[in-house]
This record gives sequence, C-alpha cells and structure tokens, in this order.
Amino acid sequence: MSSRSVSLLVTAVVAAVFGSLAASAAPAPAAPPATAPQPANAAAVTWDLSDLYPTLDAWTAAYAHTKAAAEKLPAYRGTLGGSAEAMLKALDAMSGVRRELMRVYSYAYLIADEDLRIAANQERRQQVQALATLLDERTAWVSPEILAVGAERTRAFIGANRELARRFGFFLENTLRAAPHTLGPEAEDVLAAAGNVLQQPAILHRQLDNAELPYPTVTLSDGTQARLDTAAYEKYRQSANRADRKLVFDAFWGAWKNFEATAGSMLATEVMGDEFTAKTRKYGGALEAALFGDNMPIGVYRTLVTEAHAALPALHRYLHLRQRLLGVPGALEYYDNYAPLFESRAEPHFSVEESKRITLEALRPLGEDYLGLLRRGFAARWMDAYPRQGKASGAYMDGEVYDVHPYLLLNHNDDYYSLSTVAHEWGHAVHTLLANRAQPFEKAGYSTFIAESASIGNEMLLNDYLVAHARNRDEKLYYLGRGLESMRTGFFRQVQFAEFELAIHEELEQGRALSGARMTELYCGLMRQYYGEAEGVMKIDPAYCLEWAYVPHFYRDFYVYQYATSTAGAALLTDAIVTQGGSARERFLTLLSAGGSDYPYELYKRAGIDMATAAPYRALAARMNRIMDEIEAELDRKH
Repeated sequence: MSSRSVSLLVTAVVAAVFGSLAASAAPAPAAPPATAPQPANAAAVTWDLSDLYPTLDAWTAAYAHTKAAAEKLPAYRGTLGGSAEAMLKALDAMSGVRRELMRVYSYAYLIADEDLRIAANQERRQQVQALATLLDERTAWVSPEILAVGAERTRAFIGANRELARRFGFFLENTLRAAPHTLGPEAEDVLAAAGNVLQQPAILHRQLDNAELPYPTVTLSDGTQARLDTAAYEKYRQSANRADRKLVFDAFWGAWKNFEATAGSMLATEVMGDEFTAKTRKYGGALEAALFGDNMPIGVYRTLVTEAHAALPALHRYLHLRQRLLGVPGALEYYDNYAPLFESRAEPHFSVEESKRITLEALRPLGEDYLGLLRRGFAARWMDAYPRQGKASGAYMDGEVYDVHPYLLLNHNDDYYSLSTVAHEWGHAVHTLLANRAQPFEKAGYSTFIAESASIGNEMLLNDYLVAHARNRDEKLYYLGRGLESMRTGFFRQVQFAEFELAIHEELEQGRALSGARMTELYCGLMRQYYGEAEGVMKIDPAYCLEWAYVPHFYRDFYVYQYATSTAGAALLTDAIVTQGGSARERFLTLLSAGGSDYPYELYKRAGIDMATAAPYRALAARMNRIMDEIEAELDRKH
C-alpha cells in the first residue's frame, strides 16, 4: 500500500481554509516488483511534470515566492472583524498562498517518488514540508480571531457578501463549530510549529520500508529469484504454489521481525502525537479528534465494527470456500489468503492501453460526461504507470493542484490487479475533475470518506463487467473469485485495521505501555478473531502477526476505516446505478461534484445512504453471499 497526502502537515482549520487534499490509494496489494518488464513505449506512460513547472529553476522560484507570501500573511492579523470585505480580502490572500503551496508541494513529492534514491529530491520534499509548517505558523491566529469576532458578526458578514459566502461560508461555519477545540493564538502557534516533528514517524516508516530495510531474497519452486521488498512480497504471496507462499511469508516477516522494536517505536510515537494533539485541543480522545474535522458521528465507526463482527459468518463461509478450492487439508493458514481462488488456464493479462479500454467499457453506466473526463485523462501524460528500481511502491492519485489536473502513480504489472488499480485510481481522478469543475478552490477538496466510494465503486463495476463478458466458465470463476477477495481486503481487512488502530490508541489513553511486541500481541488477537481460529477456520502463526508493522496507513490517524465504509457505500451506490439507471447515476455524480462543500456524512445521506445505520454493511454481506452462491452454482453445474 502507498498513499500520500499533505493533510498530515496542516491543522484541520488551516486545511479547511485553504482546501483539503485529495490523495488516495488502493487498499489492496501495492505494486509488482521493480524488475517487471518495461513496455517498448514506457516513456509514453510516464507523467509530465512540466504541467506544474517547466523546470526545477521554475519550481525553485515558485517555492521562494510562496515562502515570501506566507511570511506576509500575519499583516492581516486584526483585520478580520473590520468588515465583510476586509475578512474576504484576508481569507483570499491566505487561500492564494495555500493554492500555490499545494502546487509547489505536489511537484516536490511527485518528482521524489520517481526515484527515492535521489537525495536532492528527498531534500526538496523536506523543504516543502517545512514550508507547509511555516504556513501553519503564519496563519495559526486565524481561527482564534474569527471566534473573537463572534458568531453573530461573522454570520452577518456571510449574509452581506456573496463572494465571502460562496468561497468561505462553509469554512467560517466550521470554524465556529470548532470553538471548544480552538486554542488561543499563542497555543495555536505552538501546535503549528510542532508540525514538522509530528510528521517524522511517517517519514521514517516510509524510508525504512521503501529504501533501507534489508529485504531477503528467496528462490521459488520454478527457480525464480525474488528480492522480497514490499512490492515483491505482495506479488508472490499470491503464488498458486503453497510451499512458495509459506516461503515468501516466512522470509518477509522474518526480515521485519528484526525491526519489530523499531517499527513499534515509530508507530508508538505516531500514536503519542495523535494523543498529544487530541488532549491539547480538549477532545475526549484521539478518535473523537480524528472524526471531528469531517463532523463524523462516532456512531459510524462503532456501527462499522459491530456490523463487521456480525458479518463474520460471511467471511468464514468465504474462507471455507477458499479451503475447498485450494485443496488445503485441514484449516487454512494465513499465507493462504492471497492465492487466487481460480487459476484461469490462461490468466488474463492487460497492458496499460488494454486497461484503459476495458475501464472505459466497464464504466459506461456512469454516463458520457464521466467517460469524457476519463478519456481526456487517458489521452494525456498524467500517469506514471510502470514499476522501476527506486520508484515509490503502490498506487495513488494526487489531486492537490486545483489549477492543473490530477497525477497518478501506478506500478502496472499487466495483470488483473493492475487493471483494477487503473479503474480505482482513475475513479479518484475523475472525482477530482468533477469537484474542481463544480466548486471553488476552497470547497473542492473532498473527504476520504467519499473518495473511496468513487474508486471502489469503479472496481465493482469493472468486476461485474468482466464477469458478464467472460469468455468461458474458467474466466468467469476467476473474476468472481477476485471480486469476492476484494470484499475481504476492502471491508473485513480494513475493519480489522481500524480495530487495531483504536486498540493501540486506547492502550496509551489508559496509561499502558505500547511496544512493538505489545502491538504484535494485539494484532494477533484480532487476526484470530476475524479469521476464525477458535472455529477451526484458519490457523494464525504468531510470526505473521507483525503485519501491522508495514501498513503505512496507520500513520494517518483513523484513516483506514473509511475504506470499509466506502466499500459498503460503493456496493449500494453501484447496485443502484445498474438497477435504477439515470436517477441513481445523478445522485452519485452529484455526490462527487459536491467536493468538500458539506460534511461527508451529510453528503452521503443526500445520496440516499446513512452510514450510521446497519443497512449498508448488511447489504455488503448480502452481496458477498450472492457472489458465493453464484460460484457454488457454477461449480455444481461443472460436475
């Protein structure tokens, strides 16, 4: 897995002023190995960063200009209460700096991810991280000053000035809502200055995972020698050969075991930072703090976990089916999770161009406007598609630059997963294009809570299309199996992650020590529960309970739960689009076009879904059971 976002670097208030960031990643295996073959036209499927800045010199000049502009923002201090026009002038100036910062920041991150071994690019990334913190510091006074102006006068300004209302009305109302958690100007300055320190655990984890952990090399049964970095592990754990799967798991987690204490220290420091921020801002805990920005009811998180546990019989049914199809004697082992349920006699392969073509066909239910935006992106050089040595692993869409277009990093291995990732990440890209077209900069950035429904919905439409257009029974079963597995990884696995994240935060909140070994113990307990060890469904080897150590999403506080809610939401939305047609499609596109103009929970309700109720999660379990019914019916007919 891989994802990138600047949102870790800014406070919720500053993000609300200057636009939230839309960068996301698929929650499934991250990337193929860097040794994957390059196509003859590899240059055509690399991105063109000159759309951001034509040269490094141009970026350097923009960086200097943005820094100088940020330094001047305190000059507006004390002016917000003068008039609606004065408030608009100040907020407009800050928004302009934020807009350029996002461009400067995005370029630095994208060029660094082209080759993580280039020190100058990593240093450039550190520069923009420091610049983001500087902007936080220079604008930390904004929320306290708005609160000092008062709700009555601020709302009068909103009513009196149409442009202030259009661009900043939602931010101002949100700032008033945050009054109990907004500190005085001096304390806000201190929290802003702490940004560089609080982001270090994530940076350290990324460096260890992508560049410095001494990954082992193994020889597989067919003679292939594989250096098991994260990307190769996520490829070869899918091997049809069970001995190879065990070899890959043992070697990979054996390497991580040597760094269990280090990984524990990094993640514990991240959790300490979350707890520090929550306590300082007078929240009841880190979960409340993390959900506050989206105004997300804690009941959504709690209902998600409760309903996932209620749906475990569906997961266990799937695992029993997996045991049967893989021919595993006795209970499954954890390393049996990723082998394809059905080996197509000629496993399908898809080039990038084929992935584009099939994605366009599969997404026809979303309408011509959606497809037009997708074609525009496919025709341009917005995507760095193929893996290579030194390139960042995983996949993400970077939609931070409002004035240009999204950029996408992929690691395409010409397989089904790569095709699915194209549909997923371009779902984020079209979501960004729709939101940017409909909303001003200040309201365009959307919550991950909605973002993942856009991308996971695309995956579901793609899988349904491939099942419907399968050339034979073997291929149909292959795609059905893949669709089933996506619900294990996109829903149950992500809820397990969410429970683990809550558990490690509660350890600190309750005054207990948090070490790597303790995290492994907590993670083991959840693995045994989810995968039914007590019921004889799967045996959990404690050596694999170190899995928490390599998951980068734990460095974005309470982030992963949104993959699970989005999987459930996407199932309802896409089913409605297919069965109801135009009206459901319009609700879905309206949801995407809304950007960050309202809270995501409320936007979802307008689309007809209440994520605090059991209905979406039970619908997902029903979809999972329907796929298993279809698989079993096909198997019965075969015999």
